[in-house]
Amino acid sequence: MPSAIGNVSPVLCAVGVVQVLGVIAAIWSRLVEGTPRERIGHWLCFLALGVVGGLSGFCLQYGPDSGAMCAVTLVLMTMISIVDPKSAV
Repeated sequence: MPSAIGNVSPVLCAVGVVQVLGVIAAIWSRLVEGTPRERIGHWLCFLALGVVGGLSGFCLQYGPDSGAMCAVTLVLMTMISIVDPKSAV
């Protein structure tokens, strides 16, 4: 029975899950800022940035599109971690 998704590699599905978890970690580190869990949030985000960064290099073997997708996720995570909307004028 054909699926609506088509023939998608399980590795690429796992990569997508890791990317979503990385973005969630970046958002969580921003949300816990100023709370007792701030240090845990920062370390979690730091580790997630490292994992997604390594994943970017790993995904290059699946083609430039996969590597670019991981790089965009890495940039998004970095921007979420760095940009502070509370201090915007």
